[in-house]
Amino acid sequence: MMKIKVAQHSGFCFGVKRAIQIALKTAQQNKKVATFGPIIHNPQMVSYLKKQGIGSIDDIDEITDETIIIRSHGITSDDYEKLLNKNVKLVDATCPFVKLAQEYAQKLTKEDFQLIVLGEENHPEVEALLSYVDDSAIVVENPGEHFDLPKDKKIGLIAQTTQSEDKFEKLSVKLLRKYKELYIVNTICHATLLRQGSTKELAHNVDIMIVIGGKNSANTTRLAEIAKTEKCITFHIETAEELKDEWFKNIDTVGITAGASTPEWIINDVKKRIVKIKKIKGKHN
Repeated sequence: MMKIKVAQHSGFCFGVKRAIQIALKTAQQNKKVATFGPIIHNPQMVSYLKKQGIGSIDDIDEITDETIIIRSHGITSDDYEKLLNKNVKLVDATCPFVKLAQEYAQKLTKEDFQLIVLGEENHPEVEALLSYVDDSAIVVENPGEHFDLPKDKKIGLIAQTTQSEDKFEKLSVKLLRKYKELYIVNTICHATLLRQGSTKELAHNVDIMIVIGGKNSANTTRLAEIAKTEKCITFHIETAEELKDEWFKNIDTVGITAGASTPEWIINDVKKRIVKIKKIKGKHN
């Protein structure tokens, strides 16, 4: 009989739960509510919020008299100023760990450290962070990337909160070997580390890994990368409808993990669908 194992740490993290709660409470207290950009990187949850009367606006010029919720990833300082100038009501749902990374970025920059950020340059969290240090930071997506700075330069290193711990360690070691003065702050949030660790452990003990979460979710993509690194057959899906019967042929154990912005009901739908697939296959055998 096939076994389904769910990673010990998966699904909504503190920052996402907080953002969703803020959004729903704001909708109860105000007539017109919208988030500035998707509040989290999960299309299904964004769609659910829309049904609750919470839309998503990407262009500040389109804002009229809505109460605007700042997304969990934060926004750039320029966009924040523009929103203030619109004289709309603002509700800040930025994850506290994202704000902490921004504060460290400002602190290191003010102390004349060349800031290096391990992260994705086009991710909204990184774009927001860069804006608070006047785009003076260097963004590194991979520890193997080449960048040349004077050896006597003071270097400050932080990370996008959903980055890989393994990549952060490798980049730290690389910088330690090259620069004399190095200030390292591990800004990867605890929930991310727990989910990465649980995924790595589970991938060792199953035949196949199903990673659930938005295709635009950085932390979910990272979980899929980790599972693949452990030489486990891995599929990244958003919903149960994406599961294919043939994935489970001759499979005894299935591992499930989910990104920090994946709601519990989607995880449960995936589990039910896998059980149904196995039952259907059993009838044909």
